[in-house]
This record gives sequence, C-alpha cells and structure tokens, in this order.
Amino acid sequence: MPLNDTIARVTDRIIARSEGPRGDYLARMQAARVKGPARGHLSCSGQAHAYAGAGPDQDALATEQAPNLAIVTTYNDMLSAHQPFERFPDLIREAAREVGATAQVAGGVPAMCDGVTQGEPGMELSLFSRDLIAMATGIAMTHNTFDAAVYLGVCDKIVPGLIIAAQTFGHIPTVFLPAGPMTSGLSNEEKSQVRQKFAAGEVDRDALMKAEMGAYHGPGTCTFYGTANTNQMLLEFMGMHLPGTSFVTPNTEIRDALTRAGAQRALAHSDLGDTYLPVCDVLDEKAFVNGIIGLNATGGSTNLLIHLVAMARAGGILLDWQDFSDLSEVTPLLARVYPNGLADVNHFHAAGGLGYMIRELLGAGLLHADTKTVAGGGLEAYTREPKLRDGALVWEEGAPHSLNEKILRPASDPFQPTGGLKRMSGSLGNAVMKVSAVKPEHQIVEAPVRVFHDQEEVKVACRAQEITEDTVVVVRFQGPKANGMPELHSLTPLLKNLQARGINVALVTDGRMSGASGSVPAAIHVSPEALDGGAISKLQDGDILRVDATTGELEIKTPGVLDREPVRANLGANEFGLGRELFAQFRRSVGTADTGASVLF
Repeated sequence: MPLNDTIARVTDRIIARSEGPRGDYLARMQAARVKGPARGHLSCSGQAHAYAGAGPDQDALATEQAPNLAIVTTYNDMLSAHQPFERFPDLIREAAREVGATAQVAGGVPAMCDGVTQGEPGMELSLFSRDLIAMATGIAMTHNTFDAAVYLGVCDKIVPGLIIAAQTFGHIPTVFLPAGPMTSGLSNEEKSQVRQKFAAGEVDRDALMKAEMGAYHGPGTCTFYGTANTNQMLLEFMGMHLPGTSFVTPNTEIRDALTRAGAQRALAHSDLGDTYLPVCDVLDEKAFVNGIIGLNATGGSTNLLIHLVAMARAGGILLDWQDFSDLSEVTPLLARVYPNGLADVNHFHAAGGLGYMIRELLGAGLLHADTKTVAGGGLEAYTREPKLRDGALVWEEGAPHSLNEKILRPASDPFQPTGGLKRMSGSLGNAVMKVSAVKPEHQIVEAPVRVFHDQEEVKVACRAQEITEDTVVVVRFQGPKANGMPELHSLTPLLKNLQARGINVALVTDGRMSGASGSVPAAIHVSPEALDGGAISKLQDGDILRVDATTGELEIKTPGVLDREPVRANLGANEFGLGRELFAQFRRSVGTADTGASVLF
C-alpha cells in the first residue's frame, strides 16, 4: 500500500524545516563515532578506576577488545513500574558474558511517581524532572567507556528524558528495556467510579483506599493507558524496543528472556562489529512521524505533545503541534483502552496489541515501513510477537485479526476515522485536547468562564456546589514558568461529577492534564501561558469562551478582553518547599509548552 499523501507531505515538511539543525546534529554524531570510546586511551589510573568495581569482568575490561555495555537505570521501589528493574543489571551482565562482552551500571537517574505527587506540591517538579533525567544520564555516559547502552525506564517524564539523553549520545547503539504492566486488578472503571463517589461525599476514605489498593496492587506500570504506557507504545512504533516487548508483565520467564535478548542486541550493534546501528540513525524524522501516528491511533497521552517536541529537538528535528493535528486527521482510532474504553493494557495486549495495530496501519499506508529499528530491517518486524519455545525466544506472526473488536479494530472499521488528539487555536492562543474519550455531545462548550489560580480553589468551589450552570473552568498560572506545569488530574473526578449532573463543562488551562484525560473536554497546554501575559491572563469571571473540539476553535466571544491588562498572580507559594527552591533557575529559563517546555533547548 503506498504511503498516505498527508503523511508523506507532513514528513517532507518536517524534513525541510529541520534541515539545518538535523544536519549539524548528524555531523556531531559522526565526529563522535570517529573519536570512539576513550577507555583504550585512558591512563592506567583512569582504567583502574573504571574497572575496579566490575568483579569477574575486571580482567576482560582491562585486557580484551570485547564491547562494554552501559546500563542506565531508573530503578527505585517507589514506582511500581520501576521496581522490577532491581533484577535487571544481573540479567544483563549475564547476557553480556554469554556473548563475550561486559556490562556495567553506568549510573542511576531520578524517577518520581506522578501518581504519588498528583495534586501535591511535588508535582510541580515533575515536568522539570524530564530534563534533569537527561542531564543525569549525560553524567552517567560522560565516562566514555561504553560501546553500546541499554536504558531501563518506563514512566511519564522518565522515558522522554532518557530519549533526550540517548540522542545526545546518538552515536552509541542503544536499546530500551521495558518492565511491563502489572497484572490486572480492580478495573480502572470501578476505581474511577469510587473516586467520583468519594469526591461527591458518597463513600468514605476506607472505601476509597480499598479501591485504590485493589487497582494498584503489584509491580509494573499502572494498567490504564496513561503516559507510562503511551511511552512504551512509542518506543515500539519508533523501533527502540524489541518487537512485542512493551506489555509483557514483569517477573516472568519471557520478560527475563526479552531483557537478555535486548542487551545482546545492543551489543551486536556496537561499532566493534559489522552491524553498527547508532541511535541517531534509528530516531529520524520518519520514526517520529510513526510515533505520532501511534499516539493518535491509540488515543494516547496528551503529555507526549510536549515530550515528543523536546525529544525530537535533541536530535535536531523540529516538530510543531500542527504536525500532530494534520496527522491526526488521517489516522483512524483503532484502540479503546481506559480512559478511552473499559479495557486495560493487558486486555489490549491479549486482543492483538501493538503488533496487530502496526500490521493494520502498515497495510493502510499509514506508517513509514522503511525505518531503521533495533530489531533490524523495517517496521514489518514489529508485526510479530515473542514466544518461548522449548526455552528459546522466538518471534512468530502475531494475530491476523483482532481477538476483541470492543478493544481493537481494523483500520477498515475503526472506532472513529480520525485520531485522538486535536490542536486548538483562536484568540485565547494555542492548546491541545485529547478527544478520543469525549462523547460527541460534550465536544462543544460555549459558556461563561469561572477563573481560578490553582487547583485547590477549583476543589473548594466544586465541593461547595458553586458551579450550577454550564461553565468553562479556567485554571491559569499553571504553565512551566509559573510553577513547573503540574498535572491537574486530581480535578477529573470533580469535573466528571458536574458533567454527570447535566452541566456542560470544559476545562481550559495552561497546565497539563496527564494521560488519564477522559470524558471532560480539556483544552490544555494553553500557550502563551498566563505568566507570559497570554490571553488566558486577561479573562474574568463571566466572559464567554467557546471550546469546540470538532473545529479546534478556542475563541473568546466577549468583546474587549484582549484590550485588558494581564492579571498578575502572587506565585510566592510556588517558590519553596519540597525541593521547589532548587528549581528556581528552571522556572526562569524554561521554554514554552509548544516548543517542548525544556530548559535544554
């Protein structure tokens, strides 16, 4: 099937826009390859320092020319998704020895849990942690003693930070090793219903705690299709995972086999052999377009509209939100996974998963088939799925058809003809909306605004039942410069309760709403943000705002609003406590949401 014309046109547009910075980046990567790892040129003292902790691998590192593999790990047991990584370094070192190589943990990087910090001051550091992870990885890799790398990371800001770093060291072959989702517990829909009842005062905290513990009950990622699982999808669509590895549950025999295979694949691609494959060759413009197609086809996390822009810039590729919107218009929505449906990612995987989706999208001419991948060859390899046969890991053809069309549909009969994301624009500025879970009758809201300066004010108003008519809830001074752009997901149950009472409600904010955005229309990432004097800073209670997900309209209907002086908020409370004082420089230097909200570019 020939490539869709719109996808070809958008790809060509990205290539042309990126020509200068991409060319400069590739030249730097080539120069780094020629220079090569420095361990052979280190002083004897330097080499001794590098190898002193390597145990049985010490002599091989000092005397042989076998490749040395860097392990960058985000292990901690605060994150259920990252707890399984505790065992990975030993598995990886054993796998390296099997092929005559060595492996060392190059460094550990911070990894915070957005679930724990949701609605708390710590969430104001979440987005900034992405760039800090990239910087910490840079420190780990700067020892320059490695021929290849594996990165262990899963969750929200963590994978984007690792990708930024991997591209900074883009001459080094790299494979990402996932940990997989936790097994299914209490369904996400049941959990959501209990949250709504608690927000409405209908159940007590004991009932809420029981539901939450039933949902989040073991090692692995949360099972809903939020940012963590969207990251795993992206890495597969972009060729940085081995095929079919994203949603294999932790601590299983096949997961261990995939971890060993991923480590050996990274080593096979080192420049000491004849199949050299650096990250800079894998993550090109076509790979990023494939990632955006996957994001739209699965109804993935809105966070990736920020992260993908930043990730691409690390490799000299310039994306903008119009690219996402144009690709969304030609990408069918093939999956319904909570919050866009009742299924969780384990059900999705069992129904055919990413392998089935990639086969369908390739067959419809909606993906670049000729990208380079860590599996070798093009994207066709990602239509196959891993199996253990007599203890050996093999890849076999995946499901030829969906095993549950309530979860996963063919491209010829999608859930909807366009993707799950929409660019919003108008007199209020630019924003994005995840529309895949918003019912058609809720996709247009034109109503008076109620303006708030933090999410706690919204919670107080909702609990006092102050919002009794159609309303656009505006939460401003939540952008990256104001307070680090926290997710406002804790507002979801309250806004859903308003919607359930028949109130036509929308959220408009210069903050984020996370991958768990659901049935309430939310125009998020509004740029320019309030602190920059954007139009959102000029709104007053009662102004009429139109939020139209069908046309992408984000329009102030009240005359004269743009002639007002912007409101200034007292942001002193954002400056201190729980480490926020350490990130003042980040707040001063961070870029805008539509350019990736980064302090690095």
